[in-house]
Amino acid sequence: MHLSGPLTIYTVTAARTELQALAPDDVSTLDISALDRLDTAGAWALVQLQTRFADAGRDVSITGASSEAASLLESVEQAMPEKQAVAEERLTFKAWLDRFGRKVMSGVAFLRALTAYLGMFLHRLGRAIRHPSEFRLTSLVHHCEEVGLKAVPIVALMAFLIGVVLAFQGSTQLRQFGAEVFVVDLIAISVLRELGILLTAIIVAGRTASAFTAAIGSMKMREEIDAMRTLGLDPAMNLFVPRILALLIMLPILGLIANLAGLFGGGLMSWIDLGISPAMFMTRLVEGTSVDHVFVGLVKAPFFALIIGVVGCHAGMQVQSNAESLGRMTSNAVVTAIFAVIVADAVFSIFFARIGI
Repeated sequence: MHLSGPLTIYTVTAARTELQALAPDDVSTLDISALDRLDTAGAWALVQLQTRFADAGRDVSITGASSEAASLLESVEQAMPEKQAVAEERLTFKAWLDRFGRKVMSGVAFLRALTAYLGMFLHRLGRAIRHPSEFRLTSLVHHCEEVGLKAVPIVALMAFLIGVVLAFQGSTQLRQFGAEVFVVDLIAISVLRELGILLTAIIVAGRTASAFTAAIGSMKMREEIDAMRTLGLDPAMNLFVPRILALLIMLPILGLIANLAGLFGGGLMSWIDLGISPAMFMTRLVEGTSVDHVFVGLVKAPFFALIIGVVGCHAGMQVQSNAESLGRMTSNAVVTAIFAVIVADAVFSIFFARIGI
């Protein structure tokens, strides 16, 4: 086959269409001595044709190339990506055991890092108590507003709706046995003991852990934390302590608000659906519900706050100098905090069941 005229980026599309139509047995030699001009696009089309024929078991030689054209063809051929054979991974027991062991060690290292951040917070908190001048009270008040005050509407609405749902579903089931009045016990125990503080902690984990990670991670991306160290400021004292302490203060308050909103929603639905008056609801609530349920629910709040705060601050400090890392660590912080809160709640449930509370 003889090629003539220009084979450039302007003509390569039409030329490649004709070259693609060739069968391997049609051509054995390409003569390009009559080409007026050859650029990288044309050389790519020729090299790709050679590669296609070679894959079919047919060698096509290019003849008549000038020194410039031969050099260009060689450069393009060397720059062509090589097909890499993907090795088939055989999941043997040894490979599975190795992968499992690495994941376990990675999890242990992660727990050690969280424990280290918890120890760092407790150490800086103790230092702040000994040296009050180092404590940032303004920062604490600001984070209390961000973590607690601004979360009140969503927490109260969530708890109110949960109370409504519990009352409606409970009344539907208990009506079959003529035990509608026990819906008060169902609402009280569910909200006060488990759902109020657990759902509050989950909402705060999604809302606050992501905010902590994003704020600290952005500072790390912009090297503000390095600047703080250069100025002699302790990042743990100025960033971690106010945030985690604000969670420790505000989460029990949010849990109490959720309990009240849940009971209000449950009482309202009981009045509408079952005809249980507010006075009767309150009487049954006081007589049939032990204060232990309130204690069991609220005692979890400080532990949930520590988990959420430590996870959020740790994730923020792991952010690298790119936006992708910030997004990934923010997502990981939310997932980890919610998972850890649920696991902690399960542990508390088993513990209180064992001691009979």
